[in-house]
Amino acid sequence: MKMLRQSPLDPAFVQNPYALYAKVLAEDPVQFWQEYDMVAAFDAATVHALLRDRRLGRAVPADQQKPIPDHLRAFDAVERYSMLDMEPPTHTRLRGLVLRAFTSRRIRALTPDINAICDDLLHAFPDGPFDLIPAYCTALPVRIIARLLGVPEEMSGELLRWSNTMVAMYQASRNRAAEDAANQAAREFAEFLSGYIEKRRQDPRDDLITHLIAAEEDGEKLTRDEMIGTCILLLNAGHEATVHTMGNAVKALLQNEFTPDFLGDDQIATTVEEVLRYDPPLHMFTRYAYEDVVIGQHTLKAGAQIALMLGSAGRDPARFDQPDVFDPHRTPAPHVAFGGGLHFCVGAPLARLELQIGLQKLFRHAPKLALTTPPAYGNTYHFHGLTELLVRL
Repeated sequence: MKMLRQSPLDPAFVQNPYALYAKVLAEDPVQFWQEYDMVAAFDAATVHALLRDRRLGRAVPADQQKPIPDHLRAFDAVERYSMLDMEPPTHTRLRGLVLRAFTSRRIRALTPDINAICDDLLHAFPDGPFDLIPAYCTALPVRIIARLLGVPEEMSGELLRWSNTMVAMYQASRNRAAEDAANQAAREFAEFLSGYIEKRRQDPRDDLITHLIAAEEDGEKLTRDEMIGTCILLLNAGHEATVHTMGNAVKALLQNEFTPDFLGDDQIATTVEEVLRYDPPLHMFTRYAYEDVVIGQHTLKAGAQIALMLGSAGRDPARFDQPDVFDPHRTPAPHVAFGGGLHFCVGAPLARLELQIGLQKLFRHAPKLALTTPPAYGNTYHFHGLTELLVRL
């Protein structure tokens, strides 16, 4: 198997990982990535297939599980109840209960809230140049998540702080300081949610936490720990991806001299799908092999971990014509920005709704929006988002 050597902390790679993806796809799309010490699959066909292959999963094999260090016990207490790292039958039960609360009707009902929050944020834009990431791209999804959960909207700043601190655990630059901070954030977040869940037991409302409390299947309900893990997952995974996608979308539209028809009611859905293909917020998602799996000319041994390169799959010329061209008029083809298989993102419908409404509202409010400086991506591979997006109206 060909050996790939590429530091995920290399600034040039972080700013343009697609050049490496193109090189790998032209050679052998399955290579051993030395810096990650695992096999990585870069082509769309393999990534799509392995996301749905039940011989692989997210849960760490029993013989590879390690003791949790004392400084990460609070973080682990949350993560062990995350659907993201579960497999059937536990995953099936938990996801089914969550979907009973996280319904399409509930998501559609958020449309007026999304519109209202967009209007509030747009009217607060300053006259001079400003950073669109905190002013709009971040503020919109975190306020929506707060409303969805039913927690006070004034908690948005605290929710964002907890989320950003915990998500740093999945970045290539993770260190002991980041671990300590994530552990403390997990402790504070769990304590807040524990109290809030109890409050909603006594005073039910029409919010997600109340509906998670009420969700039941075959006589089983979510435990308090499962509800805490689920709420934290919805915030961390949901807001992080939407923030990055919104910023990446504005960047792509402005740098490619968009025309208004890209954002019309008959085109906006296709535009969002093209952004998710062209410059997705998550570039790598890992799986463990639970038995030997043959991948082309290679065999992934049982117990081995493999990186599924979501960002590369969206640029595969075998799947997409002119993959490096941003084309909102492109006939949509299946992408993997939301994952696939058992772990397909439960928040995908909400993310799509936020992105469609948010982009339309933004450019209708500011049709002459322009970049003031070239935007740069944060050194957080495999999360792919901008550090700032300086614009003027």
